[in-house]
Amino acid sequence: QVQLVESGGGLVQAGGSLRLSCAASGRTFSDIAMGWFRQAPGKEREFVAAVSRNGGSTNYADSVKGRFTISRDDAKNTVYLRMNSLKPGDTAVYYCAGSQTSATGTYYYRKYEYDYWGQGTQVTVSS
Repeated sequence: QVQLVESGGGLVQAGGSLRLSCAASGRTFSDIAMGWFRQAPGKEREFVAAVSRNGGSTNYADSVKGRFTISRDDAKNTVYLRMNSLKPGDTAVYYCAGSQTSATGTYYYRKYEYDYWGQGTQVTVSS
């Protein structure tokens, strides 16, 4: 089992930045592909960003491309989501997720491809 704990959420004005962190424990972090999803009130949980096990491949939702950056630090068992130029539409609970996989260079963007989920962290962007 893998435990994931997000942090770094909060209230920020439009145009501002935040960096979310997700600390993993319980298994070898480098064996796990990681992703970020978000869920706004009344909406489905949606894909935001993903990174492969080896950190060499990343993918982003069109809505965040160019503004958000996902990265991982295997020495710290942590994945990050740097969010710049935030908009009110980015307001949501952000969840990190982990996918146990043998593929080192593959990212995943479908919810069912993930085995582990954090409890979420709230991001609120005011206009």
